[in-house]
Amino acid sequence: MVQRMIREIAISVYLIFFKLIFTIFKFLPLGNKVTFTTTFGDNSKYVYEEMRRRNLPYNVIVLYKGGSRLYFEEYIEVKKVPLETLNVFHFFASIYHLATSKFVFVDNYFGFLAATDFKKGVECIQLWHASGAIKKFGLEDQTIKYRSEKSKARFIKVYKRFDKVVVGSDIMGDTFMRSFNLTHDHLLKTGIPRTDFYFDERQHQKSENNFLDKNPEIKNRKRILYAPTYRDYELDNFEIKLDIELMSKEMADNYVLLLRLHPAIKNSLNYNLEFPGFVYDFSSQSYNINELLLLSDYLITDYSSIPYEYSLLNKPIIFFSYDLEEYKQKKGLIEDYENNVPGPVVKKTQDVVKIIKDEQFDLEELKRYSNKWNKYSNGNSSENLVKYMIKKEFLYEKSTP
Repeated sequence: MVQRMIREIAISVYLIFFKLIFTIFKFLPLGNKVTFTTTFGDNSKYVYEEMRRRNLPYNVIVLYKGGSRLYFEEYIEVKKVPLETLNVFHFFASIYHLATSKFVFVDNYFGFLAATDFKKGVECIQLWHASGAIKKFGLEDQTIKYRSEKSKARFIKVYKRFDKVVVGSDIMGDTFMRSFNLTHDHLLKTGIPRTDFYFDERQHQKSENNFLDKNPEIKNRKRILYAPTYRDYELDNFEIKLDIELMSKEMADNYVLLLRLHPAIKNSLNYNLEFPGFVYDFSSQSYNINELLLLSDYLITDYSSIPYEYSLLNKPIIFFSYDLEEYKQKKGLIEDYENNVPGPVVKKTQDVVKIIKDEQFDLEELKRYSNKWNKYSNGNSSENLVKYMIKKEFLYEKSTP
């Protein structure tokens, strides 16, 4: 309780200071500038590449957290600023760019948005990091009932900053409206930018060639990708519940297991050494999740949003939901989870092995699922979004005396 109070006080002080600096910088004119504020980076990269392809005359700033910088490493023309660090220069620089950009893209919840009151003509666009929602988030997250009224009010302030939220389907649009307390007018039905990758055959071939050049020993074996969701209540005592030893004994001759664990997880085991020739750990953010999805033959996950995009590939998915009841209670899931995911739901590793070996999948069901959740993600999502930006800029300039 005391820790929670101290944290609330610290956040309040931080936001007051943030708002003061932001208000000062607002007196400066808007620059011909686009700022991407990223935790994940992949959607932002696709938008930027489309802007670059069209030679749009914007200066581009990336305010990044964690490994999202890697998505922009090759672009020397992009100014990159670490976000929410103890570096005073970076702190002021990030606020300056947020206050003086015509477009501000975000791909996650950023608490400092509660202290930003953007100028007229500025568009704040949410490039949410998930194409769909199995677990609940925002105002529907079960943990919000344990938050203070002050925290809840802050969440609402943040959500009000979203002028638009990019969606790939009508059903996800409905989810955003409930989760962020938004209206239909906030939805931007351009499709999810990073899903363009799944329609690009040239990129597919390039990714596969690069991957197999680095890992030639798995060329003729089927690849199973295990990508469990992020559980914030397991960070300090995380343990993979999938019985990898069992899988190795029963499947190592014809299959390999690719791991993609959340970067926040503190994991002391080296699975590559524990199960040589069977396990390949690609948890580092230097490995693009889209490429791992493309290169896998099967996906094992649980409550992650990955299946929404993986379904575009029409490849089998298994939902290894060993803690289903606990997760429902702690975080909250979509209604009737077991009947609303496009693949078998199991709690034992032996069942995972049997399903894969016996090919017990309904790919027609998977196709219907993809059509439902990827309605607007058809390979032109980045182009659609950049066209919206161009139109928005034109209309604003026309209306400005």
